[in-house]
Amino acid sequence: QVQLVESGGGLVQAGGSLRLSCAASGHPISNYAIGWFRQAPGNEREFVAAINWSGGRATYADVVMGRFTIARANARNTVYLQMSNLRPEDTAVYYCAEDRLQFRSGSDSSRDYAYWGRGTQVTVSS
Repeated sequence: QVQLVESGGGLVQAGGSLRLSCAASGHPISNYAIGWFRQAPGNEREFVAAINWSGGRATYADVVMGRFTIARANARNTVYLQMSNLRPEDTAVYYCAEDRLQFRSGSDSSRDYAYWGRGTQVTVSS
């Protein structure tokens, strides 16, 4: 069973940047797509970005397209989410998750992910 730990969250002003990390242990994540989701208070968890198992394909929610970049370093068993031009509405707890099955492209549905980290808080002030 994999354990996922998110880090890199914090408080930033609007227009600023943060890089989140999702560090995995327990088994190599190189065969699995990894997704990032977020949840703001009072809201449902929503899809942010996903990267396929090889790192060759990334998908993004429309609201973050062009501002966020997902990447993976399989040798480090880590996936990153670079966030730029942050907005107050990006404030949320950010979670990474591992796909249920191997060798997939990365889904925008939380149901397709089996293992989740505990999240890291991102707060963007206006």
